[in-house]
Amino acid sequence: MLTFEKILSDEQLRQTAALADEIWHQHFSGIISDGQIDYMVEKFQSYPALKAQTESGYDYYGFFVDGIQAGYFGICEKPDNTLFLSKLYLKKEYRGRGYASKAFDFIRNIGRKNGNTMVWLTVNRHNDPSIEVYKHWGMKVLRTEAADIGGGYVMDDYVFGLEL
Repeated sequence: MLTFEKILSDEQLRQTAALADEIWHQHFSGIISDGQIDYMVEKFQSYPALKAQTESGYDYYGFFVDGIQAGYFGICEKPDNTLFLSKLYLKKEYRGRGYASKAFDFIRNIGRKNGNTMVWLTVNRHNDPSIEVYKHWGMKVLRTEAADIGGGYVMDDYVFGLEL
């Protein structure tokens, strides 16, 4: 049984950060370098990063399958009345079961309830499996962007959006 639970405690954030490290090394190997994976996990997915994000308006939720955390997502309302889907990640063995689609429905419902006009996200331009999922959900490319994230690394992304 799939449930989504808001991540509230430091222990839950630590567990989510450990899961992020595992998932990122599973999913992004071959898309970006191992050095960039390590750098981005530390900068954006580590416990200190997740903790700082929750203190600045981000909400994190865990995917739980029969009580086991299989993934997580992070969202943040933006001043322009949109909902930013910052993160949505599942462990490899839980992919392809429709869980991400159910999470996206859950996220859209949060956005509608909050009166947001759009859900949007960024995705690496070479992350073809995720891009196909976002297109399947009806999301459209809004623009491309490249962001220098330090350490000699650049995020080369599409920005996808879906009006609510």
